[in-house]
Amino acid sequence: MSGRRVVWCVLSVVVSILASGLVWATGTPSASAEPLTPVPQAACTGVDGFAAGTTSVHRTEVNGVERTYRVHVPADFTGRSRYPLILAYHGRAEKSTTFERYTRLSALPAIVVFPAGLPGTDGQIAWQGAPYSSPQADDIAFTRTILREVRTMTCVDRTRTFAVGRSNGGGFVGLLACQMTSDFAAYAAISGAFYAGHGAGCATSPPVSVLEFHGTADPIIKYKGGVRFGGRYAAVQGWLDGWIRKAGCVRTPISTRITADVDRLDWPVCGAAGHQVTHYRINGGGHRWPGSTGNPGAGKRSDTISASSLVWQFFSAHPKA
Repeated sequence: MSGRRVVWCVLSVVVSILASGLVWATGTPSASAEPLTPVPQAACTGVDGFAAGTTSVHRTEVNGVERTYRVHVPADFTGRSRYPLILAYHGRAEKSTTFERYTRLSALPAIVVFPAGLPGTDGQIAWQGAPYSSPQADDIAFTRTILREVRTMTCVDRTRTFAVGRSNGGGFVGLLACQMTSDFAAYAAISGAFYAGHGAGCATSPPVSVLEFHGTADPIIKYKGGVRFGGRYAAVQGWLDGWIRKAGCVRTPISTRITADVDRLDWPVCGAAGHQVTHYRINGGGHRWPGSTGNPGAGKRSDTISASSLVWQFFSAHPKA
């Protein structure tokens, strides 16, 4: 047996043991044992106007277009410590306020930004890269503007900056993973819609750590790929394979049964040290944010796990080196 195969076998046992101790509960995301605590930093400035435990609305201009985003700061926010930063992208036709409410990402011990997309060709708000997105939507530039402004306005840790999105927002997070690798430490997508436009720049981008959740019975963005709004989107495994190849991971995943209807697949043995690809396969699950009964998505609910808790655990394990 080759040395790499031995390592794979040992890790399969380790991952199974670790997985048994993760938080699967629904409801408010759990962050009780996370290592990403705020880092004291006396040099933090420019934090006036942020009330602890609140969400505030901010406006900016990108390429002559007015854009808005919401910033939530934790209840223990003082402005004297650097906090992890999460940018959270809603799905197509979804309001950032709705997205914030049902994901409960604001309950995490991090500064969470909820950007708002622009109306697309069909009038529904969306993100760059999809066949229905607005020709004016330069959401890469918008994201860079948000990072610049939030870093100026408040106290964030650049080594612990992350991106997460749902559906069309998840597809856009895939684009960020290809085009903004130096700005984020890890990326997560829930029911990601990975259209061809979300692969721009991926051919030459470096490996990154990615996490994806998807229901096998998703009626909107099908698990095995398809065509929607005249554009073809990738199968979940096809999208994951791109990141697995980039990181030089062993192609056979370690599979762990998490609950009666959820399997966790890991590709942890990678040539690119420090990078990980993980997928939660929700057997029979629909187009929903797992662990949120208020999710407006379609199909069977997937509430035996909490996506928000598991995203935070993944982010916690992958700060930027």
